[in-house]
Amino acid sequence: MSTDLSDNALRVALVAHDARKPDLVEWVGANFDAFRGASVYSTGTTGRRLSEAMPSLNITPLKSGPLGGDQQIGAMICEEKLDALIFFVDPLAPMPHDVDVKALTRLATVYDLPMACSRSTADLIVNGLMR
Repeated sequence: MSTDLSDNALRVALVAHDARKPDLVEWVGANFDAFRGASVYSTGTTGRRLSEAMPSLNITPLKSGPLGGDQQIGAMICEEKLDALIFFVDPLAPMPHDVDVKALTRLATVYDLPMACSRSTADLIVNGLMR
């Protein structure tokens, strides 16, 4: 994980399950100043919704999560190309891609990458790492 952000823009992956996409878009909007100048990576529909709501956000689109986007983020974690992962999961919905969530959690833990799966933990990351 890069801790010297003086020379590099903050690199953050933003992902959300279907029911949580509006929550993530609202949360990013409420914390927009923290994302100014950051490099944001986002999967499929999440990235499209963020881009529509905040066109000035610097988003690199990835594939849809179940079609490989989650694995793209996993590779970025392994290559230490991310500084944080915000993944709003829906714990009450059946998760056909539960294995992808577990894999990202495992990789974030192995590589000591800050990861948030809820608004409160995302707030902690944004207030501690990104400001």
